[in-house]
Amino acid sequence: MTQPIPSVSLECLPMLAAALTAAEHGWHVFPLRPGAKRPALHGETACPRTGQCAGGHVKWEQRATTDPDRIHAAWSTGPFNVGIATGPSGLLVVDLDKPKDKGSSDAPDGAATFGALCERSGHAVPDTYRVRTASGGRHLYFTAPPNTRMTNTAGTIGELIDTRAWGGYVVAAGSTTPTGAYESLSGSVALPLPEWMQTILKPAPKPPAGPLRLPAADGSRAALAALDAECRIVAGAPESQRNTTLNRSAFKVGRFVAWGDIARHVVEEAFQGAGESSGLTPAECRTTIRSALDSSARTVRPREVA
Repeated sequence: MTQPIPSVSLECLPMLAAALTAAEHGWHVFPLRPGAKRPALHGETACPRTGQCAGGHVKWEQRATTDPDRIHAAWSTGPFNVGIATGPSGLLVVDLDKPKDKGSSDAPDGAATFGALCERSGHAVPDTYRVRTASGGRHLYFTAPPNTRMTNTAGTIGELIDTRAWGGYVVAAGSTTPTGAYESLSGSVALPLPEWMQTILKPAPKPPAGPLRLPAADGSRAALAALDAECRIVAGAPESQRNTTLNRSAFKVGRFVAWGDIARHVVEEAFQGAGESSGLTPAECRTTIRSALDSSARTVRPREVA
């Protein structure tokens, strides 16, 4: 027997419509906090172990749905923003971001970097479904290749370009935040992910386990010891923390580069090998290492006060 559709207040109607529109395309939705980007669902530590969670905590990716009745029930209780779980939806969304530093007005944003990459690759920027984000960036929606479980990436394609697939979500058009609204900029058709992009995003094969071998290098004893220790941390980082660990470790060693204790190319080569041995792609390693060392050089304190 079909359950009666709960009444919906005028305040909730726009967000309910946005959720239903996304679901009509086969995209699995779940509620985000009103005016925000965080899931409105309870976390594991606060899980009551009742209802959907009776058999154990069910996370937002598993709770995302295209069922109109469940969507009506969820959005009848509040004007929740709409999250799209990209993995269950069969999507890979390219996030073209804006520079976080507002003073860097001349710095290229993700859209410019992506456009230049397309041009160098001999391809036009794909005319797929896109959404303007609250910050002024762009989300490009693609259907993920069949029989392939793609995951999130950060900087693999280029600076200020991330992707969302399994394990990730995006904020749907129609949602609003204090910084602006998410607006659809084109039709609703998400094109298949181009093969040339699939090649870039394909994870590097993980090399056989074995001792990490750093390149022979000149440098102070302290610099070489720090480089050795941090590279081993990177090589052993868990999958969900590989990129963050590489960024943090390269930043730490960057001070020795700034002080002239060790050559930058030596540090880059060592971290490149450590990052790839952990399973990161070569492109993602290069981007993260370069960004971390540049940031370290800008913020390093003089040796005598460090």
